[in-house]
Amino acid sequence: MKKWLIVIGVIIGYVVTVGIFFTNRLMYIKKKTDEELIERETSEGFYQEQLYHSLPKQLFKLSSPFGYQLSGTVIKQNENKRFIIFCHGVTVHSINSIKYMNLFLKRGWNVILYDHRRHGLSEGKTTSYGHYEKFDLQTVVNWTKEQFGNDIILGIHGESMGAVTTLLYAGMVEDGATFYIADCPFSDFEEQLSYRLKEDFHLPKQLIMPVANVFLKLRDGYSFKDVSPVQVVENIHKPVLFIHSEEDSYILPNMTKELYDKKSEPKQLYLAPLGTHARSYAENQEEYERVIDSFLEQIS
Repeated sequence: MKKWLIVIGVIIGYVVTVGIFFTNRLMYIKKKTDEELIERETSEGFYQEQLYHSLPKQLFKLSSPFGYQLSGTVIKQNENKRFIIFCHGVTVHSINSIKYMNLFLKRGWNVILYDHRRHGLSEGKTTSYGHYEKFDLQTVVNWTKEQFGNDIILGIHGESMGAVTTLLYAGMVEDGATFYIADCPFSDFEEQLSYRLKEDFHLPKQLIMPVANVFLKLRDGYSFKDVSPVQVVENIHKPVLFIHSEEDSYILPNMTKELYDKKSEPKQLYLAPLGTHARSYAENQEEYERVIDSFLEQIS
């Protein structure tokens, strides 16, 4: 009997340890500091502090459906009806979106930047990789239309987790934007985590994922299956431009190919020849901009 109690105790200890450790890494993923992010974006020429601060800006705060405040910025320098919302990736915040912002400002668009929950100036206790973030994006979309009219042309550009958030939002019944650009998303959260477990820790998913999934549901109210763009991409009827770097080994480009294959027309796919994860624009700037121009021309 004592032997069985020890075995049961070991099993319980393993389950609790794995469940808490793994979900802590997900929910409270370490973020880049402002200094790290500004230094990186400045060194690559994407962020010029003086130029950015000279732009006409309106700061806003919105209440998330989950009780925290979202922080964002409107840069409206054109009296037209073209607006684009940018969704940044995990561990960074809206300064990371400025390189894409500049691309669209040059083309006469008005811009909405905002920080996802638990990032930048926005509140929120955990990161959910698109699950709760998609409802926050819905809040930003609704506010944008209330401010500038339901007749605006509205695009959404997302990078990495921001691309997942964009697709999950677009896959909701509402499908509220005019077009979407999804740069290096994963197609399925569980598949992505299983891949990273194998690559980073050399662990089989069977030992970790079932336990982690239960603890994630208990601790943060959702499960892996709730973060699966590939399950909702067929619901998206508006145009989507899918982008991924062929050299990306963090989120494999096959995930974007899978999403592209499942999405009905209109759609477009750009596989950048150079760049690691979330580096398609940084390493292929001229071609990236040509692809954006071509996409916008086709859907106009």
